[in-house]
Amino acid sequence: MTRQPHDQFAKQYLEELLAPLGTVETSRDVLSEVRQVDVWFVPAPSPSPESETLGLLSKMAATTCLFEPFRNAPTPVEVRSCMLKLYSVEAELLRKARRERRSLSEDESPRLWILSPSCSQRLLNGFGAKLNQEENWGEGVYFLPEFQRTVLVSINQLPVSQDTLWLRVLGKRRTQQQAIDELVGLPQENPFRRNILEILANWRINVGSSETLSNADRELIMNLSPAYFKWREEAVSEGRQEGRQEGRLEERRQMVENFLRVRFGELDEELEAIISPILQLPPDVLTRLLLNFSPEELLLWFGESSGQDLRLGEEGREKVENLLRVRFGEVDQELADKIASMLELPHQELTPLLLTRSRQELLERFAR
Repeated sequence: MTRQPHDQFAKQYLEELLAPLGTVETSRDVLSEVRQVDVWFVPAPSPSPESETLGLLSKMAATTCLFEPFRNAPTPVEVRSCMLKLYSVEAELLRKARRERRSLSEDESPRLWILSPSCSQRLLNGFGAKLNQEENWGEGVYFLPEFQRTVLVSINQLPVSQDTLWLRVLGKRRTQQQAIDELVGLPQENPFRRNILEILANWRINVGSSETLSNADRELIMNLSPAYFKWREEAVSEGRQEGRQEGRLEERRQMVENFLRVRFGELDEELEAIISPILQLPPDVLTRLLLNFSPEELLLWFGESSGQDLRLGEEGREKVENLLRVRFGEVDQELADKIASMLELPHQELTPLLLTRSRQELLERFAR
């Protein structure tokens, strides 16, 4: 049951990416009993030029295969269940080949790709899964023994590169967050960018519409929100949505209010007063602040005192570190060494720098 929401969007996501490369069928029934393959893919006779932009995913889709994406790492039982689907499909293909009075070669047998946000060493050892250096598949891609035709993909171990981007979007936590930031930053002429942004935006809307949100839901909303905001921004500019600028700002304001109510309950006057200034932030920064900052921290950076000519002092080090951590994921030693210089600036001067400057710009600005 826990996989269903992720299944729906992961299947739609993979279908969108794989469609130019061949025939894609989602929720494909297998005849042995009532089972469904998440994504069934058959490559086209002639490769599409778009396949080059899909990197590692395109390499996986070079032959007939099954894709089984998981939101949480699968258990051994779930891996075996996926393998049972593979063998059921293979048996179906074998029966078809016999009816046509031909044999089914080993190369014609489909391969199973299990896409997991992570894979424990216990899981890998238990299935005898190993890296395939001979064919240069790289880190994070673990092949079971040859005739089992199954591969475990540990998404969090994939190298961070354009080649793995489309798979890392299906990861979790920092892996997914970074991949979506990269996706949002792709040039608009990328053949997959626009439709994938819409799919991710719809995924975020679906998760956010739930009356009760788990910590995992909140994390997913945070990760998907940059894609959602970018999709809405581009949809408006392209004329695919109606309404005046005031209406769009009001809608965005309502979304921020809902975020704050979910986290803190009813909004008091102080929190309501900071909504307007935080709406000026870039979407990715805004989302991470809303999901990570306490009411006190939000008021510190955006409340009435944020415009005063005061310095945070050494007691503000923890608050600055927290803001940097939200923006950049971690505070390395090089960045930590600059905090003392940051604390020397008045609050009203420091705040916009911390919220808008890149890591490199901050290092250059506070270099001694």
